[in-house]
Amino acid sequence: MLQPGAGEECGACGFALSLGPEVKEVEETIEEMLIRLDEFCGMTDMIRSDTSQILDVSIPLVKAKVREMNNIYTKIDKLEAFVKMVGHHVSFLEEQVLEAEKTHGNFPHSVRKLLQSATISIFKNVWETEAQRSNSLEFTHWQNRGI
Repeated sequence: MLQPGAGEECGACGFALSLGPEVKEVEETIEEMLIRLDEFCGMTDMIRSDTSQILDVSIPLVKAKVREMNNIYTKIDKLEAFVKMVGHHVSFLEEQVLEAEKTHGNFPHSVRKLLQSATISIFKNVWETEAQRSNSLEFTHWQNRGI
């Protein structure tokens, strides 16, 4: 006669035996999923570490460079404004020179030549005077040193 529960054990044994290959397949799938989960956790740790480095190191460096570049941009803007202003002044002066040339362009050629030669000789005299004075100062300097 059958004892109570004996059929169940036998049925359970038969059931376990018939599910053996399926159980192994499920265990392999679970093992693969655990490996992938471990890889995923490693990747998230790496991302977290990289994020911390970016937040702690890289972003402050970038902010400092941005401030530095903003100062440079401000200087460039000021230089552009200065160049524009100088350009306007040069244009204005060129117009005045052209107007003066038109107005005084009727000077006789000999008068112009005389003014040019006078200007050149004045600069030449100034240059010679400066050269003589610097030579005499140099000579006096060496005399004072006893050479």
